[in-house]
Amino acid sequence: MPRFTVHVRDEWLMVPCKDTANTVNWLGLEALKRYAKNKPDNGGIQHIKEVRFVARRCQGQGLLDGDDIIDDVLEDNDFVELEIEGDTMSSDFIPSQPGMSYLTRPYREPHEYIFLDGNSLSSTDLVNLGQGLYKIKLTPEAEKKVEQSRELLDTIVKEKKVVYGITTGFGKFARTVIPISKLKELQENLIRSHSAGLGSPLSPERTRMLLALRINVLAKGHSGISLETLHTMIQAFNASCLSFVPEKGTVGASGDLAPLSHLALGLMGEGKMWSPKSGWADAKYVLEAHGLRPISLKPKEGLALINGTQMITSLGAESVERAESVARQADIIAALTLEVLKGTTKAFDSDIHELRPHPGQKEVALRFRALLDSDHHPSEIAESHRFCDRVQDAYTMRCCPQVHGIVTDTISFVRNIINTEINSATDNPMVFAERGETISGGNFHGEYPAKALDYLAIGVHELASISERRIERLCNPSLSELPAFLVNEGGLNSGFMIAHCTAAALVSENKVLCHPSSVDSLSTSAATEDHVSMGGWAARKALRVIEHVEQVLAIELLAACQGIEFLRPLRTTTPLEKVYDLVRSVVKPWIKDRFMSADIEAVHRLLVDQKVWNVAKPYIEKYCTELLPESRPCSPTAFSLEPPSSPRKRVRLE
Repeated sequence: MPRFTVHVRDEWLMVPCKDTANTVNWLGLEALKRYAKNKPDNGGIQHIKEVRFVARRCQGQGLLDGDDIIDDVLEDNDFVELEIEGDTMSSDFIPSQPGMSYLTRPYREPHEYIFLDGNSLSSTDLVNLGQGLYKIKLTPEAEKKVEQSRELLDTIVKEKKVVYGITTGFGKFARTVIPISKLKELQENLIRSHSAGLGSPLSPERTRMLLALRINVLAKGHSGISLETLHTMIQAFNASCLSFVPEKGTVGASGDLAPLSHLALGLMGEGKMWSPKSGWADAKYVLEAHGLRPISLKPKEGLALINGTQMITSLGAESVERAESVARQADIIAALTLEVLKGTTKAFDSDIHELRPHPGQKEVALRFRALLDSDHHPSEIAESHRFCDRVQDAYTMRCCPQVHGIVTDTISFVRNIINTEINSATDNPMVFAERGETISGGNFHGEYPAKALDYLAIGVHELASISERRIERLCNPSLSELPAFLVNEGGLNSGFMIAHCTAAALVSENKVLCHPSSVDSLSTSAATEDHVSMGGWAARKALRVIEHVEQVLAIELLAACQGIEFLRPLRTTTPLEKVYDLVRSVVKPWIKDRFMSADIEAVHRLLVDQKVWNVAKPYIEKYCTELLPESRPCSPTAFSLEPPSSPRKRVRLE
């Protein structure tokens, strides 16, 4: 029999429907009857048939007409929100799409799998899992290790050995031995008590990453999780059933306890959960709607689910991927600005950079040459000032290889740490099946990713800092030889005046956000956990810094393209003209003042989607393969879309 889950005030009610030819109005009245029946005063509803309400489908928040036939507008197990007109009672209903913005992609069920073994996942893979591009399966080798690890734990419990977190309490209560009859309750209490986070929930993409990464760590076979529980987690991931995980509450040791507890709480069928099908609802209803059962925790499994650095690391993976993306595109944007400001390419000569051979510096200089080389890509703009008397450019243009280059090297350094952390066992105690013992250690401490992400924020911020100065040069007529603020009829029109102010504001915010969170530590858990990493905040603010960098560079790209308008009919190099055309496909030239935020957001979207990079990449690649002597080969990362990663088995769904 079809059934529907209806949200009335603070309750979710299951309503069976024998005849789907009934109307939405009938469904709403049936839900109200069930709601009133459970209340001593009928919930304040005296005459149910006289109640007026609005019904919405949770998925997409689409309004439903009361006269709509259920079979026409709803599917079996659909979730519906009921809003009673004039109702003053509070509701705990959470909007269907947490963290939605113009950057969030709609979810489409994937058709391929990634096989996880706990050893070969990359940050690129993890971000792809977060975006919903793949489902998950375990390798047979991983399943065997998980089973062996669990067998050892079952033996420990059977022999009544005293082992931390298995037959004892946690933290300060590590010396309290728990009776075998209460070991299940011990694990459940751990999850409930540690679900103490606050703040907005992680977006669906970030929650998918968090869940995928925890599955990958458990697949290493050193946590003692049962294969049954791990398979249930994988089923939840593949159905995109995502727990409500508040973004605040972790100090990064012992691991990300609060966010991972919220992740586990939903899998237990408690708290809130989200799926593309249901929107937000009580976790037990979301799991049931997808044919899943809540996990039932065995000894040590609660601890296995929450002990680790997965929130820091999953957000760190996104940070690394977005940082690399924006760093490459920053080179392209700066090259376009240099053209508009009639700069020289002499500073990018390869011999200069061989004398200071930092990999990032050489790589950035190479990209500038690939985009601006006059022999390969003639530029009418460059030709127009070939015989000018300017000897050298300002540092914001001349020193791009040195400034952008260290950002590239910083990202490479941080990527290495994050990828190591992605495939590390960060549980406590560790289960060594081959040795037949468990060992307490400190792999849960988040200092490695915390320090790395603080460093990443400081490094990537410089792209915005130098970009804002280039925006100033574009907007300032005494420096650019262009109209003030890149607009005609200045005074009547303000042009890019406040867009530059926005860039300056974002750079200033970043200066504060770049203060390292990992230099702080506060003792917790009655001085048992007396040094912590504060890595959760390091990860969250790194993402914020990177987003600000993207936005500042979006403003520079808009300004540079606007500058091109005043140099027409002269044309720049072919690859930069392609970049110009891409921008103009989403944003018109600035003829007179208009609403600018939408333009900035549209170009920001181009950067996030790597479209600016994708347009320029073939030209950079061609330059590398055709023009560079074999004795000085092109850097493999200079034009690659993503770093090389371990071979990964993928299989398409039949």
